[in-house]
Amino acid sequence: MAGALLLEVRRRTQSALLVIREANLGSLPVDISITSTSLEVGSGEACTTVMLPAEVRVAPSSCRGLRCLPGDGLHLRLQVQAGSDTKLVSTLSESLKPQKSYVFYCQACGDIIIKEGKFLRVLPLPSENWSALVEEWCCHPNPFVKSKLHPQKHDCFLGDTFFLLNSGNELCVPGSPLYSPETGRHTSQSGSTLHHSIAKQMSKTKSKENTRVICKRCKTMLGETVSSETIKYYVTELIIRPSEESFSTVSRSQFVQSMIAQCLVEFSSAKSTFRFSIKGDDGKVYILVWLLNSDTLLVESLGSSSSHSVFTLFGDSLRPDSGPVATWNAVKVLYQPCIKSRNKDLADAWENDIGVHPLTFPSETCLELLLILGLSTASLPPSLRCMNSFQVPCPNPAFWKASPGSFKGFRNEHSF
Repeated sequence: MAGALLLEVRRRTQSALLVIREANLGSLPVDISITSTSLEVGSGEACTTVMLPAEVRVAPSSCRGLRCLPGDGLHLRLQVQAGSDTKLVSTLSESLKPQKSYVFYCQACGDIIIKEGKFLRVLPLPSENWSALVEEWCCHPNPFVKSKLHPQKHDCFLGDTFFLLNSGNELCVPGSPLYSPETGRHTSQSGSTLHHSIAKQMSKTKSKENTRVICKRCKTMLGETVSSETIKYYVTELIIRPSEESFSTVSRSQFVQSMIAQCLVEFSSAKSTFRFSIKGDDGKVYILVWLLNSDTLLVESLGSSSSHSVFTLFGDSLRPDSGPVATWNAVKVLYQPCIKSRNKDLADAWENDIGVHPLTFPSETCLELLLILGLSTASLPPSLRCMNSFQVPCPNPAFWKASPGSFKGFRNEHSF
């Protein structure tokens, strides 16, 4: 038998699902031997042994629920011991510190966007709908109705999916023109200009013009100008490294997944929010995402070449060069695509639900994410791709604010 093995571990419950995908179900019977440190699968003359990573130990006597599903393979549940103190992702606020120098690179091509950036202040912004809540705080008219939060020189303001910088910072790479929306001309600021060009376009969903910040080398959208002095950069488009570290390339798929997972985990932990609408900078909803858990550990063995990529979530981009067994942390989600008016009723219902948090990214990145999710779903066994008519329990209204049946129809399951 030539098969790939997937072990999905839940740290919080110390349980795991083992799936053995067979290249040919006609090769039964199958001998499965499980020890605390290894898994061995044999059929006839063929035998595959997988050594578990050091942080995972299996309780062999806990094996139960063995099933053979046509088209899937063998499913088995068991108890494990897995370290629970491993942090899955680091937040942007933890990565950026005041008084420390950083270099900002374009993720797509590696071009330097900001060189030797050092901030005096790194401050989090309030949530995007903070102004709508002011009426609940004040007994008089909103005193902040005309107020705008703009960073001063050497400030970095962190938003949900972006950060704001002052365009007059001396830390920006000199030599490139800055587009001025007010004058319609390219101007140069003394001592500092931005290493990008800015293209001006008319948004279809807004009455005002929207100015996009474009990488000078590869023309990838990096962000947009908020005002003549403030620039918004999206976290999915830049790689930030301490000045003393050298730049290393990261695959686009892996980087997008990492940053999206970072946003989901941060908001679910800070605000007990588990449902998200992924929006583009054009204002359209592209994907609805429901976060299931953030404590998943995936262990995968490829088996032989005939079973290669059966469980590969995103090709080889996530797999470390560590031999036939790969291990990585993951967050698990359900999702629904909303492009071309798909799931419009559900998207409209989530739009008006205060329990759903919107996350905005460049429209191109939203489409990339949707493609990544689709490829991941297609790589899973059929029985693991769907959760039709799933009824959401409501043990705690603070965590689950869904109306009955709102979760119905989710068909896609994915692990970042």
